[in-house]
Amino acid sequence: MRITFLLPVFAPRPSGGFRVVYEYANRLVARGHEVAVVHPRRLPYEHPWPWRGVIPWLRAQAGRVRRALFTPKLTWFPIDPRVDMLFPRDTAEHNIPDADVIFATWWVTAEVVLGYGPSKGRKCYMIQHYEVWGGPKERVDATWRAPLEKTVTSRWLYEKGLELGVPPESMTRIPYGLDCKLYRLITPLEERPPRVVMMSSTSPFKGLGDGIEALELARKRVPELQAVFFGIDARPPEIPEWIEYVQDPPVEVLVREIYNSARISLCASHSEGWHLPSAEALACGCAIVSTDNGGVREYTTPGETSLLSPPGDPAALAENLVRLLEDDGLRIRMARTGRERIQEFDWERSTDLLEEFLLKRTALPA
Repeated sequence: MRITFLLPVFAPRPSGGFRVVYEYANRLVARGHEVAVVHPRRLPYEHPWPWRGVIPWLRAQAGRVRRALFTPKLTWFPIDPRVDMLFPRDTAEHNIPDADVIFATWWVTAEVVLGYGPSKGRKCYMIQHYEVWGGPKERVDATWRAPLEKTVTSRWLYEKGLELGVPPESMTRIPYGLDCKLYRLITPLEERPPRVVMMSSTSPFKGLGDGIEALELARKRVPELQAVFFGIDARPPEIPEWIEYVQDPPVEVLVREIYNSARISLCASHSEGWHLPSAEALACGCAIVSTDNGGVREYTTPGETSLLSPPGDPAALAENLVRLLEDDGLRIRMARTGRERIQEFDWERSTDLLEEFLLKRTALPA
């Protein structure tokens, strides 16, 4: 089968949604399919992101220039050489290969795919998040209701589709997988210091400020509390000096020195489609303290394998942090149970489900 994934842009640094597409591309070509991943240099719509200062703006402009002048090279993810990596000038139909199936992967690409002719393949939409933080709500919602065959990564996204009026027969839930041989337990749960790990992102919906405030509140009650943040950007100035920061760590460093050094993984996001970092940390033995952001419920059960609180409530996050820091038996039980549960999420199983979806949908009348 010939399969095309239409990404919204090329990501020069690690990105969870892009990583998922590349993972599927590698596994599908290994199963004998022909796969192209298209990275347009320009989209017909760019979201007006909030102003974050001169330096981030200059970096964004430099990125646009690089995309326009040079063919990018993916360095942060090992891509199978059989995957056709394409970098066209824009999303014009003549720049897109003919295929049996084409996947939109972002609300703007869904709008684009709707305009393509039948030679580009059966029109599908891989929904990894409810992307109202990245575009006008009415246009995002319209792509959900559009005549596209949809995959969603979690139960809450499936339920969001029903809420938006999407016919249930047009949606298939395919959760992410996880490489539990890579994301693994190294440091015994009983030997870890009172340390909390959190992914740092300056995207507003990621709740960086809430996470910092929760840690500051928890530290007043547990003075020995330590914390380590990691992210792809340089250290954000709002992170207090007492919190360690690691920029763009290699995966093995992330596993050995960050996840396995912590008792608890903290997520303060207001919304998540699935949230890979929490799942990775869980596989490495961290107990989960998180906002009830939707995606984390896909692989945790509140009160059994995670402690969840409402988004935008740092005080509630702090209470849950203190609870696990002061009750080591509860923390260890939750971490062990969570590790057992996360083993169910496997990339081979996810690829099986995606392949089944493709075979079923392409067999239906257009």
